[in-house]
Amino acid sequence: MQYVSSAAFLLTVYSDFLKSLNQKLNCHGGVVSPEELFNLAKAQVDYILESNPMNMSYLVGYGTKYPTRMHHRGASIMSYRENKGFIGCTQGYDNWYSREEPNPNAVVRALVEGLDCQDNFSDQRGNYMQTEACTYNTSPLVGVFAKLNQFGD
Repeated sequence: MQYVSSAAFLLTVYSDFLKSLNQKLNCHGGVVSPEELFNLAKAQVDYILESNPMNMSYLVGYGTKYPTRMHHRGASIMSYRENKGFIGCTQGYDNWYSREEPNPNAVVRALVEGLDCQDNFSDQRGNYMQTEACTYNTSPLVGVFAKLNQFGD
């Protein structure tokens, strides 16, 4: 999702830039308005948030269906409040990493890596290629969400 969220952000920024200059984008296949660029960005965000073949939000905690076994140490290990025992690297891996249950903690609003090239997603903690959440996935969405908020979308 890092490429999807980054592209959506860039489309949003460029759409604003073109709109401020009262210009359109001249492409080989025709002319594209700032509104069309923004609509494409919005469609990408919709894809991230459930409008995809899996009918799943890839933003943790958003919607009714989202990843529950993300590849994240803090999310996949029981809170110290619940388990006062020592949890080092070995204990975290041995006791928690391979469990099938959903993570005991949710990193709400973290964007996971997402679908494979076939639009499939396997919500398994060990599937870091799809379930790892990174700041470079989530950060671009902040700008897009700010713009969407201006319009009340």
